[in-house]
Amino acid sequence: MRTLYLKIVITTIIVIISSSVVAFLISNAYYQYNLKSYNDKKLTRMTENVKTFYESNQNVNLNSYLRNIGDLGYQIYLVDDQGHGSFFGGPFRKRDLDSKVIQSVLDGNVYHGVSQFSSKAFITGFFDNVLVNTIGVPIKDHGHHYALFLRPNTELQFGELRVFFALILLLSIFITILFVLVSTRYIVKPIIKLTEATKQIAKGKYNIQLNLKRRDEIGKLANHFSQMAKSLEQLEAMRQEFVSNVSHEIQSPLASIKGFSQTLQSESLSEDQRQHYLSIIKDESQRVSQLSKQLLTLASLDKEEEILNKSTFDVGAQIKQVLFMVEWSWRKKDLAIDMELPSVFIYADEQLLHQVWTNLLTNSIKFTENGGSISIKLKKKDNECHIEIKDTGIGISKNDLPYIFNRFYKADKARIRREASSGLGLAIVKKIIELHNGRIQVESQLGNGTTFYIHLPKM
Repeated sequence: MRTLYLKIVITTIIVIISSSVVAFLISNAYYQYNLKSYNDKKLTRMTENVKTFYESNQNVNLNSYLRNIGDLGYQIYLVDDQGHGSFFGGPFRKRDLDSKVIQSVLDGNVYHGVSQFSSKAFITGFFDNVLVNTIGVPIKDHGHHYALFLRPNTELQFGELRVFFALILLLSIFITILFVLVSTRYIVKPIIKLTEATKQIAKGKYNIQLNLKRRDEIGKLANHFSQMAKSLEQLEAMRQEFVSNVSHEIQSPLASIKGFSQTLQSESLSEDQRQHYLSIIKDESQRVSQLSKQLLTLASLDKEEEILNKSTFDVGAQIKQVLFMVEWSWRKKDLAIDMELPSVFIYADEQLLHQVWTNLLTNSIKFTENGGSISIKLKKKDNECHIEIKDTGIGISKNDLPYIFNRFYKADKARIRREASSGLGLAIVKKIIELHNGRIQVESQLGNGTTFYIHLPKM
């Protein structure tokens, strides 16, 4: 199986080679369509100068003259009207030349072999040292007519430069590949760490420290991964605590029910004792039933598929109804209730929101000491309705406040257990509000009460 490191290296090398080939093709095309005609004109002027100088100095031996020109870095072919030719300077790779071309030059015409040279994809015409890739001009020597064909000897003129540039190219490719090997390792190393971290998470080990201080996308991925691992660790801890709590919550009433059921079988019990034990069995059964109901509610809310049964109703009247329903509990603790609940109609699931107000008000009553107060205010604002539920209860500590909406979380575990709470109520509240595209916020200080702010869209 190919690793990501190997894939990046191979891909980079392919890109380097492909880009070099494409760059050469583009450069060759640029020469063919832009530089070739210019190069033809330049060589034509040089060949004309060679011809003009000799014809102006007939005392110079033609062969010696052309031999010296060839030694300066040119390839020359001189042919007479009888077809006898001589070569000077560097050798031609191919010496084929149409006799019609030679005759045309002997007749006084200029042969533009450079501009007429055929274009090839991987051969730059400027460097192809064949006889047809020359400039031909007629030249006279003591009454004899010759055809002079000339081109620069690129191997002699650019030999060192070609080696130099080839060396630069090879070194550049080698160093680039070397840097790719090193830099790719730098890129892939944190991914390897992430892979190992995922293996640890798969084994149930969530305490992972990646220690990556990069600010790029991989660094962000590592940070998000670390946050996810912490969330999973916290979720696993809460899950284990939930199992423990649920086991206790179920085991305790079941043990009571079993014990008192066995006690009720005794014939020596008085009627008052019998009724007392039956009432305990009833309360414990309701406790188990309430826990099961909350678990089923959360399970159904998690599906989020066609769960909402929306209708238009007066949310102010609904909150008043909930207050009336729990009246016995707040009157028992002699709590003062301050209400500002005007008539506000919203389009929502009436049954689910009824549970929201029930959970929040029950909590406020439960955690507010005797003689305290609870304030419920409802306001309309733009397309939202704002509900504020404030109590003067025991409050929530700063450390517990960020987690109170987490499932199974209990801020005051000892007290909540005495109050027969499973720690699911606020999780249900938050889920229902989010299903309505609303939001809930909480402010609280330990010993100074708690305020819940609920924002719900009207439609």
